[in-house]
Amino acid sequence: MKKLLTYIILSLLFFSCEDSSSIIWEDNFDETRLNESYWNYQLGDGCPDLCGWGNNERQIYTKENARLERGNLIITATKENDVYKSSRITTKNKIEFQYGTIEVRAKLPTGHGLWPAIWMLGSNIDDRGWPDCGEIDIMEYVGKEPHIIYNSLHTRQSFGNTINSRKTLIENVEEGFHSYKSIWTKDKIEFYIDNKLVYTFSPEIKNDKTWPFNQPFYIIINLAIGGNFGGPEVDDTIFPKQLEIDYIKIWK
Repeated sequence: MKKLLTYIILSLLFFSCEDSSSIIWEDNFDETRLNESYWNYQLGDGCPDLCGWGNNERQIYTKENARLERGNLIITATKENDVYKSSRITTKNKIEFQYGTIEVRAKLPTGHGLWPAIWMLGSNIDDRGWPDCGEIDIMEYVGKEPHIIYNSLHTRQSFGNTINSRKTLIENVEEGFHSYKSIWTKDKIEFYIDNKLVYTFSPEIKNDKTWPFNQPFYIIINLAIGGNFGGPEVDDTIFPKQLEIDYIKIWK
């Protein structure tokens, strides 16, 4: 298995340099269960190392709150006996890539206190920590701000603050599925919603503090509850709520 995972990662890096149009990895969630050769579950509340996942979030992550159904990944946020539960999955050490286009088609949940996100972290996070590893937020939505999509970057220069960010108003973004895409090159990162360019990040000076984006990154999908960004107030009448993912595609 270790050799297979190494092959997948190296193949993504190799083909990213060889073909400008081929899909190098995709998951359409057509199986009966999540493919764990691609995905890891992150479980619990982040304690003891990162309680509240570093953002004072209120949920506990479980495997049971993620399932595949009708060709979609469905992450369900629940509240039972005063305990919030949800799921968070990553491709760390399994599917990682450097430069390329990543597109995710998703349907967002609504409700005050929800915080669904599709994002990426640098593969050197265990060595360098955050935010030195870099973070690319392909899509963030918070229920307390209806119709708004966030696209953001985190670097050492921002010291963890969201200064490299764009808010986009889309009146119908909560209705049905929409595509969220990032095109990442050695010079810039572009963000698209339904194939419309909404934000470009390209600092004039690129160094370790401003541009940690010259290394492989991995994917994270989660549905948080509350927290510094999503809350702190949560409307307990909304549960259960679902984040649905139709597909993820990476190409060059």
